Amino acid sequence: MRPPNTKRDGNAMIATVWGIMIPFLGTALGAACVFFMSGEVKGSVRSALSGLAGGIMVAASVWSLLIPAIERSSHLGRLSFLPAAAGLLCGVLLLLWLDAVVPRLYAEGASGDRHGKMLFAVTLHNFPEGMAVGAVFAGILAGEPGITVAAGMVLSIGVAVQNFPEGAIVSMPLCSGGMSRGRAFLYGVLSGAVEPLGALLTVAAVGIVVPILPFLLGLAAGAMLYVVAEELIPDVAESGHARVGNILFAVGFTLMMMLDVALG
Repeated sequence: MRPPNTKRDGNAMIATVWGIMIPFLGTALGAACVFFMSGEVKGSVRSALSGLAGGIMVAASVWSLLIPAIERSSHLGRLSFLPAAAGLLCGVLLLLWLDAVVPRLYAEGASGDRHGKMLFAVTLHNFPEGMAVGAVFAGILAGEPGITVAAGMVLSIGVAVQNFPEGAIVSMPLCSGGMSRGRAFLYGVLSGAVEPLGALLTVAAVGIVVPILPFLLGLAAGAMLYVVAEELIPDVAESGHARVGNILFAVGFTLMMMLDVALG
């Protein structure tokens, strides 16, 4: 058992609160676009944000999630990859299942029903993202080696960047469909409220989480990689500004890698 350190534990708790809230703030800021913009988010802006978030999330999946998961399973020897690999595949399957439950929102369909599906799908997809962030900060609170506050914060920022356009694509179509700006903003914010809830539930279950942390870190990585492959990369490719998105993807990946190694 690690010796108690009040200052360290206090700093970890403060970082956890911020780490849980930052992704939610990304959604809220995106939803706030309804007060300043009309129509949809510009293709170049969406491509840049999707590319940057994708690069950060891929690098975070490797350095902040999979590598710590493998290191924590080192007692398994050459099979130390098993918990992380199993978790990764389960994370992908979880998001695949969610996509089967809630058909993708850009499918054909009209107004009100489509917007309702949009809100429901974004809300549902935010929950496992919150659990992913929560798993990392649960490890930080438990003092797990190889999981740093810096890596957790950068991961949270990466998720927040990805959440920004999600908040906008919920609130702005609702407003253009006749809903008041205030109410559309509220729905956009509420779509992200399940994210800190998922994170808090995961952190609260730290006693259960820590023994299976390698699997959960792999699960988080699988969920992250699925979001990148299913949502962010297509956003970049279909935006008409793929070069901007690709460059920002490389920048995001490099930035996350540098911060994780330098601050870890």
